[in-house]
Amino acid sequence: MTERKPPGVSFESWVDKQIREASERGDFKDLPGFGKPLPDLERTYDDLWWVKQKMHREHLSYLPPTLALRKEAEDALEAARRAPSAAEVRRILVEVNEKIAAAIRRPPPGPSLGLQPFDVDAAVRDWRSGRPED
Repeated sequence: MTERKPPGVSFESWVDKQIREASERGDFKDLPGFGKPLPDLERTYDDLWWVKQKMHREHLSYLPPTLALRKEAEDALEAARRAPSAAEVRRILVEVNEKIAAAIRRPPPGPSLGLQPFDVDAAVRDWRSGRPED
């Protein structure tokens, strides 16, 4: 006579049995984090959790192209203010203006750019006005 499973009672699968027996032998007690709650258990599930953790571990960041260009333009303007010569101010701003103009012609994906090319001559005048007369 074969033994039948009573209704409403689950059977133990082979995998469940292996886990239960390993646990009874104490095979899991030396695992790192044993007895501690799982980290971030209260957070909602994020499909890209592993990408974000890897980027954090590797000290990487990603900005959409338009935001990266905004940041580059902001940094270029600051570098132009600290430039040692008017020629350097022009070089810095002309370089970033080329990138801004290209992004205006062919907008990259992401948020709107919200930038216009810098007025290089005005920036040079401002740079000169902030310098002491020789």
